[in-house]
Amino acid sequence: MTKPDSLIGKNLADALNRDCHCISVDRPALHQKLGDHLRDAGFPEQFLDEHSHVFADSPVFLWDGHIETMQSVIRAVERVAQTRSYRDAVLSGAPPDARHNFGPRGVFYGYDFHLGADGPRLIEINTNAGGALLNLYLAAAQQACCPGVISFFGGKVDFGQVERELVDMFREEWRLQCPDGTLQTIAIVDEEPSAQFLYPELALFQSLFSRHGLNALIADPADFMFGKGGLCVGDQKVDLVYNRLTDFYLQSPSSRSLRDGYRQGLVVLTPSPHHYGLHADKRNLAILSDPKRLEALGINEAHIDTLDRYLPTTVVVSEDNADQLWKDRKQLFFKPMSGYGSRGAYRGSKMTRRVWNDIVHADYVAQAVVAPSERKLVISGEERSLKLDVRCVTYDSNIQQLSARLYRGQTTNLRTEGGGLATVFATPKGSS
Repeated sequence: MTKPDSLIGKNLADALNRDCHCISVDRPALHQKLGDHLRDAGFPEQFLDEHSHVFADSPVFLWDGHIETMQSVIRAVERVAQTRSYRDAVLSGAPPDARHNFGPRGVFYGYDFHLGADGPRLIEINTNAGGALLNLYLAAAQQACCPGVISFFGGKVDFGQVERELVDMFREEWRLQCPDGTLQTIAIVDEEPSAQFLYPELALFQSLFSRHGLNALIADPADFMFGKGGLCVGDQKVDLVYNRLTDFYLQSPSSRSLRDGYRQGLVVLTPSPHHYGLHADKRNLAILSDPKRLEALGINEAHIDTLDRYLPTTVVVSEDNADQLWKDRKQLFFKPMSGYGSRGAYRGSKMTRRVWNDIVHADYVAQAVVAPSERKLVISGEERSLKLDVRCVTYDSNIQQLSARLYRGQTTNLRTEGGGLATVFATPKGSS
C-alpha cells in the first residue's frame, strides 16, 4: 500500500535528521584527494588541520518534494529576472556598470533556503557563492553510514564527470561572449586572496583548470593592468576572470583596471556587476516578495503565486517605516543591502537601540524571520542540535549542486565544532 508522499519522504527526512547519528564521510579519502590537488597548486596541506570545521562528518537529509519546490522557486526568480520591466526596476537603482550585459549567465549562483514549517523559504540569493568545489570533494567522500541510508544513497559521486561539467560551464561562459575565440587563460580573483578563509578553494580551482588544459592563476584585483591588446596579470593576457570579489560593483580603487576591462568587453567576467545587480542585491528581495509590486510590473501570475508562498516578506528600511519596524523587530532579521557572509546582519530580537539607530541611517533590508530547521548529531559524546540551511548552487536556472551548512549561533559559519559543509541525501517522495 502506498502512503501519501507527505507521510513518507518528508517524515523519513525529519526522522533521519533527528535520529541518524552515523558518520558517513570517508575522512582518509577526503584528505587524500584534497591533499593531492592542493599539492598540485603548491598549497601547504595544513589546510586540513587549520580548517577542521569546514566539513561536517554527517549528511543532511532532505525530502525530494522540498527539492522540487526549491527548483520551482529558483525558476520563478529567474523568469522574473528575464522580464524587461523587472530588469528596468532593479537596475535603475544600481550603479551604471550593472547595466553592462555581455552575454554570460554567471557561474555559481547560490540560492539559500531555510526549511520552515510549511516548506522551504528562500532567504537570500548570492552570485559568488563559495564552497561549491569543496562540496564536490565532500560529496565524493560520502559512504552509506547504515542500512537505512543505503536505499537512497545512490552511490558515490562521479568526481571526474562533475569536474568536466564545471570546466565546460566556464567554457560556455567564454563562448557566450566570445563565440569565435579560444579560452586559454583564467584568472581567479579575490582581494588579498592568500588571506581569504577559503583561499584553499581558490587553489583547488587553479588545480582544476590546469588539469583540464587551461592556464590558471590567482590574482588580487590590483594585479590587473592593460597590455598585449587586453587585460593582463604580469605578462599573461587573461581571457576570463572567475570573480570571487565582494566588491560586487567593482567600485574600489583596486578594481579599476578590472572594471575598465569589463566595461570595454576585453575580458569575460563571471559573475559580473550585471549578475549581482539583477539577482543578488538584497533590495531585489523587497520586490520579489511583494505580489502587488510584481503585478504592477506585469509578472506572470503563476510566478507571483510561487514567490508569494516561498519568499519571506522583505522591505527596505527607511525613516518612513522605522517606527513600525522597530515595533516588529522581534519577528524580523536585518541585513545590509550589499552585505555578504552574514556580516552586519542582526536578529531583531537581540538588537539594541544604538544598533537600530545605525541601521536606520544605513542601507538595510528587513526580512521576516524564518527559523532554520535542525540536525541532531552526537559531538564529542554529547547529543547536540545544530541549525541548518540548504544552498542550491545553480547555473542557467537549474540546480547544479545541493549542500547544507550546519552551525550554531545567529548566522551560518564554518567554525562550529561538528558543523560545516554537509552533503545532502534526498529521501524519496513516496514508496510502498
